[in-house]
Amino acid sequence: MTDEERATWLYAVTAARDESGAPPGLTGVADEPVRLVENAGLAAVVGSVPLADFGEEPLRAHLEDLPWLERAARAHHRVIGRAAGYGQVIPLRFATIYHDDGRVRTMLQERRDDLTDTLARVAGRTEWGVKAYVDPRAFLPDPGDEGPSGGDSPGTAYLLRRRAQRDDKETAHLRATERAEEIHTALAALAAATAAHPPQDARLAAYEGWMVLNNSYLVPDDRTEEFTAAVTGLGERYGDVDLELSGPWPPYSFTAPPEREEAS
Repeated sequence: MTDEERATWLYAVTAARDESGAPPGLTGVADEPVRLVENAGLAAVVGSVPLADFGEEPLRAHLEDLPWLERAARAHHRVIGRAAGYGQVIPLRFATIYHDDGRVRTMLQERRDDLTDTLARVAGRTEWGVKAYVDPRAFLPDPGDEGPSGGDSPGTAYLLRRRAQRDDKETAHLRATERAEEIHTALAALAAATAAHPPQDARLAAYEGWMVLNNSYLVPDDRTEEFTAAVTGLGERYGDVDLELSGPWPPYSFTAPPEREEAS
C-alpha cells in the first residue's frame, strides 16, 4: 500500500525527546507501528493507518460496529498509556486523523504555544476519577407520624400519597447531592483542577441506585498518597455512600486536543 493510501492517526502530543523513536514494539488501532513526528520542540505520537479502513466513509461505518469500536478504542488508549510512561502527554481524542505527517508538523508549529502551555500545566500531575453511588432509600426522610387523613376520600388519599412519595424522592436526592458536594469539596482541596462529568447511564454502567458524583481530579504527584487516603477516609466516614476510585490516568479531562482533520 502506498503512502497516498494512508493517513496519520494521532494518539498524543508530548515534548520532543533527546532519544529517537516511540515506545518500542508498540502498535496502534490498525496494528501499525507507533512512531513520533517532531516539530517545534514537540512530538506527536502517531501511526499510519489505511484509508481503506480509516477514511471518512469507512470510519463512519466502523463507528457503528461496537466490537470494532471497542477494540480500536482499547488500542488507542493503550498507546496513550504507554506513551505517558515515557513523559507527560496530552491525550488526543479517538479518531484524530490528519492527511499526512506534514500536516501534523504544521499543527505542532501552529499550536506550539498552546500545547507547550498545556504540557506545563499538567506536568507532575495525574488524573484520578472518583464516582459516588447511593441507595436512595438511605436518604429518605424519616416517616412522619401522620399519614393521609382517614376522612379523605380514596382518590384524595391516593393523590396525597403520590405527592408525599414525590416529595420524599426530591428530599432524598437533595440530601444525596449535598453529601456528594461535601465529598467533592474535600477532594478538590487536594487537587490542582477538577472536572465534572454527567452520571453514567445505569443500564450501561451496570450499577444500582443513583450515581451522585462522577468527577476527575488533577492531582499533583506528590499528593497522590494523601488523595487516595482521603478517598478511603471519606468512604469510611460516609457509610451511606459507595466511593469508587480509578486511576492513575493521563490527563484526559484537562487538555484541549487539536480538532480532527478529515483525511481525504
